[in-house]
Amino acid sequence: MSRPFDPQRFAVVDLIRRKRDGGSWSADEARWIIEAYTAGFVADEQMSALAMAVFFRGMSAEELDPWTRAMIDSGVRLDYSGLGRPTVDKHSTGGVGDKITLILTPLVAACGVAVPQLSGRGLGHTGGTLDKLESILGWRGDLSADEVRRQLVEVGGAIVAAGPELAPADRKLYALRDVTGTVESIPLIASSIMSKKIAEGTGALVLDVKVGSGAFMKDTVDARELARTMVRIGTGAGVRTVALLSDMSTPLGWTAGNALEVAEAVEVLAGGGPADVVDLTLALAREMLATVGIDADPAEALASGRAMDRWRRIIRAQGGDPEAPLPTALETEVVTAPADGIVERLDAMAVGLAAWHLGAGRVRKEDDVQAAAGVELHAKPGDVVRAGQPLLTLHTDTPERFAAARGALEGGIGIAPPGTTVVTTPLILGRVA
Repeated sequence: MSRPFDPQRFAVVDLIRRKRDGGSWSADEARWIIEAYTAGFVADEQMSALAMAVFFRGMSAEELDPWTRAMIDSGVRLDYSGLGRPTVDKHSTGGVGDKITLILTPLVAACGVAVPQLSGRGLGHTGGTLDKLESILGWRGDLSADEVRRQLVEVGGAIVAAGPELAPADRKLYALRDVTGTVESIPLIASSIMSKKIAEGTGALVLDVKVGSGAFMKDTVDARELARTMVRIGTGAGVRTVALLSDMSTPLGWTAGNALEVAEAVEVLAGGGPADVVDLTLALAREMLATVGIDADPAEALASGRAMDRWRRIIRAQGGDPEAPLPTALETEVVTAPADGIVERLDAMAVGLAAWHLGAGRVRKEDDVQAAAGVELHAKPGDVVRAGQPLLTLHTDTPERFAAARGALEGGIGIAPPGTTVVTTPLILGRVA
């Protein structure tokens, strides 16, 4: 039985100095930091110093596990037992054009699994699932725990925002990390993601850890370390966890934006869509089904239309109209190829920043986004193009944003001379279990 919280038990300045100088915290100290910060006994400036010390010095498993457990224990842990079917969720570490959740949730639900899909909003160059879905007329993601449970029983899937009762310590700490330059820290990323996912009550979890210019993890070494850390935390908490590493050097699919990506996801559900989106969706779906022991073919569920039917039911259950026209931008501008050749590079970060400048993303979490803003791609690495051929179409309601978007794309598009052999990166780069 854990001892009662004592705000005077440790001196936070001593803990800051020790981590700053490369030392370690005990399990009790790591847990106390989260408890004290959540309760208001550690000030924001002190937690900022602690986060920066962790950013540079890291955390051992002996520190990170109680730290994460304290984040989970700061709120409620939901329980989805008794649904009559297993539960599994998926999490992506964020990228450009990543609309996989929109397809994956109804697809896996159509295979007999309950999918309580906890999703977030976009920040900076990465898109957010909730922002995308809010481009659908009437749709809402702020469901109560009872509403989520009811929808899982009746429909099999729900795509929802994290409620304030789930890991409130993470909500408070993430907001601080975002304004102190400490987001890109493997232990802080891992504890943030896994505290919410474990608290949400899913029985199994599949992680899509992005690697490349458009991801937080720029190389496979760091991505694999992040994946191993999250898999270990999840498994230790009793959640069956596996991770795939996937490429994010080039945008996923042909669109980056909100309504643009919804339209592309619906195209995949209808049996078409870009090959990379279909391939990654099916790879993740197979992992999700395997973690809960369901023998089903997600490709069949996609081809038969069962996934599309489930998509419509999920959207309607959350107040949306799946048949309503999606918003379209008031203005468009085409970016063309400067010369004949072969597309050698289409940088995911550059495209994501262009979409952000066009209005698809936000600087702060409370900022509004334009539903119709974004970037539509017409060519990808390996494609032959001619001078003047459209490479991208920029979409926005505010044409004064075009200049900044074009600026973001400078240096992000590479055209090699005709006849050049372009080597492309595989979509799936590894698996961690």
